[in-house]
Amino acid sequence: MPNKIHDIGVAKKIGLYSDATEVPADARWLFTSGTPGLPLDGLLPADIVGQAEIAWTHILTMLDRAGMTVHDLVKVTHYLTRASDIPAYVKVRARFLGDARPAEMLLIVPELVRPEFLLEIEAYAAKS
Repeated sequence: MPNKIHDIGVAKKIGLYSDATEVPADARWLFTSGTPGLPLDGLLPADIVGQAEIAWTHILTMLDRAGMTVHDLVKVTHYLTRASDIPAYVKVRARFLGDARPAEMLLIVPELVRPEFLLEIEAYAAKS
């Protein structure tokens, strides 16, 4: 059985995500650390779009290495440092997620582990 979405209608009033996701009992789980938009060469983009694209690329790479896709995402938590970046960030997230609708939480936090980080993404995925 694949992961099953349970919508109660609240999430649809806010954005493109699900209220809840149920995982089958025999699923393999993948938990990511908070993942910033830090490229492997260390040259951090100064803008939210650049950092978000890199962070989502990292998430997709981790999913791929586990034999998973965005459709196996169960829960994603987004940490942004500026509320003004939400519209641009949501566009990047939508490009990477396509029609996948994991449960999600977006928080605005005062600062991340490095002050130049504009976001971090934490994701849980499960696949039977």
